[in-house]
Amino acid sequence: MLNDKTVFLTGGTGSLGHALVELIAKKFTPRKVIIFSRDELKQHEMNQQYDFPWLRYFLGNVRDAKRVSDVMTGVDYVVHAAALKQIPSIEYNPTEGVKTNVTGTMNVIDACVANGVKKAVLISTDKAVHPVNLYGATKLTAEKLFLAANNFNKTRFSFVRYGNVLNSRGSVIEFFVKLKEQGVKEFPITDMIMTRFWITLEDAAELVLRALKSSEQKIIPRLPSMGMADVARAIDPGCTFKVIGVRPGEKLHEALDEGYSSDKNDVWLSAEELREKLGISP
Repeated sequence: MLNDKTVFLTGGTGSLGHALVELIAKKFTPRKVIIFSRDELKQHEMNQQYDFPWLRYFLGNVRDAKRVSDVMTGVDYVVHAAALKQIPSIEYNPTEGVKTNVTGTMNVIDACVANGVKKAVLISTDKAVHPVNLYGATKLTAEKLFLAANNFNKTRFSFVRYGNVLNSRGSVIEFFVKLKEQGVKEFPITDMIMTRFWITLEDAAELVLRALKSSEQKIIPRLPSMGMADVARAIDPGCTFKVIGVRPGEKLHEALDEGYSSDKNDVWLSAEELREKLGISP
């Protein structure tokens, strides 16, 4: 599918971008994979990590419509992962969240249409389902913009929606692992009954490739759930908890679709499975 094709990754220096580059390298020989992001240091570090001859790095921001369109010239496939994602930060800086997550998505759509891109996939989140925070609201808007774009051009637009990524940078799991390494025994936790959907980076990358190939407009996987307290205990079975309360804009449970919520799932992740996926011991 991607052999001799050009792929454009917005937010490509993030965890998903790394996973996609590694997966593409295993399965295809692309003409180019363009990493489009705003952080020159992360691009430099990524360039030091990978020596694939087809990788290209372009600085830019999805807020800059002309830059996005210029760099997208000759592109076959687009994965739109660039977003502001920290819920408290976006609640405090709502205009910035809208500029990146909504206006930026509109710019990506316009660039895809102008450049005759074959297929574009938006990376979305379970927080877009019945959103209670601005991040979720902007991702729901982005989903609707992508779907609506199918009505007036030849580019096919779709989105993938998934839950928390197990081994991504800045995740709660990374936070818990650091606490254990520091010898902290009392872990802060928002609520003892909070649950989330979980997916590995590798599975998320596979999901994106599936979306690029599929004619479906919405790709929503079946994912296992796990309680946040159980996640912490899997990382450090001897930990205790300090309940700090649910933060503004957070839910106790998330949903991936209507009638499919993390607390009423039929698949649950065990402590052993989590540790195996993370490559850690209790």
